[in-house]
Amino acid sequence: MKILVVGGGGREHAIIQKLREDPRAEVIYALPGNGGIARHALCVDIAAADIPAIVSFAKANAVDFAVVAPDDPLVLGAADALRQAGVPCFGPGKDAAAIEGSKVFAKNLMKKYGIPTAAYEAFQDLEEALAYVERCPLPAVVKADGLALGKGVLICETREAAREAVRSMMEDRVFGESGARVVIEEFLTGPEVSVLSFTDGETLAPMVSSMDHKRALDGDEGLNTGGMGTVAPNPCYTPEVAAECMEKIFLPTVRAMKAEGRPFQGCLYFGLMLTADGPKVIEYNCRFGDPETQVVLPLLEGSLLEILLAVSQGRLAETQVRFSEKSACCVILASRGYPQKYDKGFPITLPGTEADERVYIAGAVEKDGKLLTSGGRVLGAVAVAGDLPRAIERAYALADRIHFENAFCRRDIGKRALEALEGKN
Repeated sequence: MKILVVGGGGREHAIIQKLREDPRAEVIYALPGNGGIARHALCVDIAAADIPAIVSFAKANAVDFAVVAPDDPLVLGAADALRQAGVPCFGPGKDAAAIEGSKVFAKNLMKKYGIPTAAYEAFQDLEEALAYVERCPLPAVVKADGLALGKGVLICETREAAREAVRSMMEDRVFGESGARVVIEEFLTGPEVSVLSFTDGETLAPMVSSMDHKRALDGDEGLNTGGMGTVAPNPCYTPEVAAECMEKIFLPTVRAMKAEGRPFQGCLYFGLMLTADGPKVIEYNCRFGDPETQVVLPLLEGSLLEILLAVSQGRLAETQVRFSEKSACCVILASRGYPQKYDKGFPITLPGTEADERVYIAGAVEKDGKLLTSGGRVLGAVAVAGDLPRAIERAYALADRIHFENAFCRRDIGKRALEALEGKN
């Protein structure tokens, strides 16, 4: 089979490496890919959001199956365009991708169908939003309606901070048109859990749970990032919690989307908060999470390609989805200064890896046979082991064998998960 994967980050590298395990994956194209992905796929310099060029390439090269991984092209309708051109595709259509593309849509969906989430109000008028800030409970969470690279969510401890957040989004348009509407919601507390799931619009198969680390610095300090590391499984996500989520959140969401005439077919990501009142949805994503994918897919047993085909063909119910009982940890090595200004163009020295180790490249280019840094999050060092403490230890040992100038990483990835494990024992 000729397979096309849209995207060019660490998530896509993880997807491509997993797809390559299936002997049917004869050729894999990555659009646009990156310097690390180029070692496992044929990279083509077509931007992930250039839908006409992606479709033209797929048709010209007789692509048998496409995987659209990032949020932007999904929200813009890339999966629809590929299917309309006769290219079978994994990924939700534009109507279904609105579950991530519009937080207002997602919140209204949850309210309509009784899916537990934070109390909220949505606004498209600046003065109305500012008036609500003067009476809403604090802390408050201000969210840009549209996509904002994971940075359009601000937790505001004071009314002044909330006013500033609203103005920056709606008046200054720091997130462009994504901030034309905002959601202001209650601040929830409790452990956070990420659960990715395969769904064909009828059947839903959750993947192993994970715990992301969004802040740039140790101790959950510093600015929000796209994610500085992950562990899986998340020890806070017990079988009892999983059963409750399936009954009250996962299946009701799939049914709600179908009832709205927007059946979701692809990877549906649930960002959850385990509150004192039970699990609640913080956010939905319409695609594989990054860097959650980097710890989830190494634990997947069997063929990823078979599962993706089953989802696209509406036969997930008859397809086995199994995950290892092992644990995984991903430590992100970033360019110092990220998520703000950083230098790039530094050579990366990669070590040899063992069977249960992976290095997923996110922000690097290949030039004259050398791998050079080109992004904020440069790569993820991933290790799989029989238990979480060992997976974390091995991931850091791998990260410490990787070198490039101005590299930095958090040194406490998995600490909260280990504390949760100790609390259970």
